[in-house]
Amino acid sequence: MKKTSYLARCALIAAAYAVLTLAFPAFSYGPIQVRISEALCILPFFMGEAVWGLTVGCFIANLIGVSFGVTLPWDVLIGTFATFVAAYITRKIRIKWLLPIPTIVSNAVLIGMMLTYIILPESEAVPLWYNMLTVGLGELIACYALGMPLFAVFERVFGRENNES
Repeated sequence: MKKTSYLARCALIAAAYAVLTLAFPAFSYGPIQVRISEALCILPFFMGEAVWGLTVGCFIANLIGVSFGVTLPWDVLIGTFATFVAAYITRKIRIKWLLPIPTIVSNAVLIGMMLTYIILPESEAVPLWYNMLTVGLGELIACYALGMPLFAVFERVFGRENNES
């Protein structure tokens, strides 16, 4: 029963991430974005299954984004990896105000590099620092302005005792 519950929560988180990303495509894709779904990146603090749920949700959202032509296959690989790294590190953090930092840094660095060196053609040469800055600012808005209020709700509902799974 415990395994079924774990998988169900994992699937719910993945679905929530994918739906929130796909519901707001203008904010979710492109070099300058504020993915509403990134607010969920605080969830690993409360439950370990959120690491896999967020990773799978990002994979699904980016894969569907490729099929709609709003992103490229590289984003499926690199974006999903950035989400996994961020969620895994977030799971280890115990200071609530630091929870968004792994998501901000992971995405700023990995997605910024992907945009600079893989996605954007040389004719549109944009410096690495600019791509890292714009991605990082979008993540900062999503994770702190949206994610931390969500954290406060989850903290009231679940409390701190459930964050050791």
